[in-house]
Amino acid sequence: MTTSTSSKVPATAGLVSIIAGIVFVVAGAVTWGLVSSNLKAEEITVAEDAAAFGGRLVQDPFTAFAQADIINQHALAASDGQTYAELGTAIAEARAAGATDDSEEVTALQGQRATVMNASFLRASLFTSVVAFGVAALVIGLGVMFTLIGVALRKVTVAAAPVTISTPAETPARP
Repeated sequence: MTTSTSSKVPATAGLVSIIAGIVFVVAGAVTWGLVSSNLKAEEITVAEDAAAFGGRLVQDPFTAFAQADIINQHALAASDGQTYAELGTAIAEARAAGATDDSEEVTALQGQRATVMNASFLRASLFTSVVAFGVAALVIGLGVMFTLIGVALRKVTVAAAPVTISTPAETPARP
């Protein structure tokens, strides 16, 4: 049996695809593990009043999302429902109305604004973790697909490989 050069291309592409798939699966799993272990090391617990996972350690995309959501709710409650930008506008309006930076009104608004800002930073960090988990899952899924495609290419190549049968030009007569 001989194989032509054209049938080696799919076989080689299949092998490269299998190797890439394995690398993707490993890289995605390592990324998932690193993000999870770093979140665990922070020892963040989902607030008890969260919509889901209350009291659980933040260590996966679901608990990270739940904690980010409840942080937003707490920040809005602490600022009477005002966002960071709205608080900035309220501070500017209070100053325009004659309030000084040491006035009770401006000091209270600045405190609320700092709270909302810190909550925003925490939420952004948690959402970054959620995105990292998503990318890791995507890479693992792509790795599985690359591996399956590579295996299919290798099987198709073996099944479609041309077989050359050589026959003698003349068969000698038997006595």
